[in-house]
Amino acid sequence: MTYCDFEALEQTPLQRDPFEFLVVPDFIKAEKFASVIADYPTVPGPGSHPPAELDIHGKFEELMGELLGPEFRAAVERKFAIDLAGRPTMYTVRGFVREKDGSIHTDSTTKIITVLLYMNERWQEDAGRLRLLRGPDNLDDYVAEVPPYGGTLLIFRRADNSWHGHKPTSGPRRAIQLNWVTTQDVVDSEQRRHQFSTKFKKFTRMFIPGSAAAGH
Repeated sequence: MTYCDFEALEQTPLQRDPFEFLVVPDFIKAEKFASVIADYPTVPGPGSHPPAELDIHGKFEELMGELLGPEFRAAVERKFAIDLAGRPTMYTVRGFVREKDGSIHTDSTTKIITVLLYMNERWQEDAGRLRLLRGPDNLDDYVAEVPPYGGTLLIFRRADNSWHGHKPTSGPRRAIQLNWVTTQDVVDSEQRRHQFSTKFKKFTRMFIPGSAAAGH
């Protein structure tokens, strides 16, 4: 049995207003979600953390195997009418959000497709819910709000108008981000940058107890 509900992904229509995206609630099958969460890697602090710096194992590793595999790629290609052959992938893991996170942005031009998978068991507050926006200036002018829990999947094609963001909050907020990008050089550069950041946070954590709870 797979972890991902590929049938639900196939049946979810692609939205094109104001940019191409789709949202699939419960993309991780309900009977599998708890076991994946149990193996979710511990992150040393805020920001995005590359898998090379984390303990990736068990059910979480198996889930990532599916997301990085040919079935998921083929499903994304069909939905977005795009050929991703030869386009490298990269992913990072998040565990916390900071007040300064969530500012409105479009993602960098080196990203082709962005995938976000939300790994929180529940989410009660209004803040921290990602909004897909019509423009760069107003968080309340949104076309969709993505619930950041229960294995909800968001996929969008990066564009000059793929604006998104969320209201500021701080505390635990688990998410996986996976991208298809333009070249391997992008992967290498981004992974080096995130590795340096993660190593620094691990070092800081040794001397400042509780620092891991400071952010995203």
